[in-house]
Amino acid sequence: MSERNVVLGVTGSIAAYKAVDLVSKLTQAGVSAYTVMTESATKLVGPASFRAITGLPVASRMFELESTFSIEHVSLAEAADLLLIAPATANVIAKVAHGIADDLLTCTALATRAPILIAPAMHTAMWENPATQANVKTLREQGIRFVGPAVGRLASGGFGEGRFAPVPEILGEALHILGQDGDLAGKRIVVSAAGTREAIDPVRFVGNRSSGKMGYALAEAARDRGANVALISGPTQLARPSGIDVNDVVTAADMLDAVRSACNEADALIMAAAVADYRPESAAETKLKKSEAELLLRLEKTDDILDSIRDVPVRVGFAAETENLIENARGKLEAKDLDLIVANNIGGPDAPFGSDENRATLVDAQGVEELPTMSKRELADRLLDRVRDRLAAN
Repeated sequence: MSERNVVLGVTGSIAAYKAVDLVSKLTQAGVSAYTVMTESATKLVGPASFRAITGLPVASRMFELESTFSIEHVSLAEAADLLLIAPATANVIAKVAHGIADDLLTCTALATRAPILIAPAMHTAMWENPATQANVKTLREQGIRFVGPAVGRLASGGFGEGRFAPVPEILGEALHILGQDGDLAGKRIVVSAAGTREAIDPVRFVGNRSSGKMGYALAEAARDRGANVALISGPTQLARPSGIDVNDVVTAADMLDAVRSACNEADALIMAAAVADYRPESAAETKLKKSEAELLLRLEKTDDILDSIRDVPVRVGFAAETENLIENARGKLEAKDLDLIVANNIGGPDAPFGSDENRATLVDAQGVEELPTMSKRELADRLLDRVRDRLAAN
């Protein structure tokens, strides 16, 4: 993403202030974001906010002699890898649909050959108006993509469709488009995430502390590098990532079935999920009542997913250990004939459960690489570098 340029068009919707958060997230992802504001947008949020966050020029007029762009709409249009109009008013959507170019943003939209992504934000009645819907249909037929609008409470106090889509959803769609020609383009990557739950009765279950953050970071990183990603997720509180096929499962048996199905013609399988090793031999059909007697659970082994699925070109496993980290990781690597094991020490205060960071050790047939503590997204990209190289070598 460090070589990608986004032109962010901000229009005169009350949601314009949310574009500040959006441009911040784009910048954090490594994207260079050049902001173009309509005159109406500048009445709602100041250009200085965007410039301070991005460190890049903000343009709002056709001819700004102090700008780094000599002919604004042409230079911006050529620099863009993506034109993202967020928020987009009904007025600007209508102009773009009919080729009207009477300000810097609409001129840029008409001049660019880059993909265009539009995030509408307006009152429900305006969004549902037949004229707006006809304009949206026209733009979709031209290959322009939309994200949102969402349904929710509006600035007017009403409730309905027209709300600015959540910033993470817009960000995900934008990064998905930017990464389509990345180093994993054309590859199908299956990622599992979060823990499984094995029922004791309709209320209780045997589970673990996995949050799913590592698996979700891997899925998003693979998406942003152009891969076609299938995410098999156990129960989690994490938001569903945009641009990714998500299959929600509960038990280890559910996950095995879903992973096996998703791995059809897959190039790589990354099992980041914390799949239960054991499940209750039988689950009670009604809630078990507390009594003076002890409750004894008889457990049986679950199927090992990585051991069961061996016909994927590249297979990556995770090893969560409290002792003998490298020895145990090597044992799993060899027993399951894996390409790579990500070993985590889960004993002590630095356990990665629920954290945004991880300190991992990569183990493969060539040796051991101890990594420093880093964000799970950074670790995801380090793992995907290995997957890319392994796929190239096959």
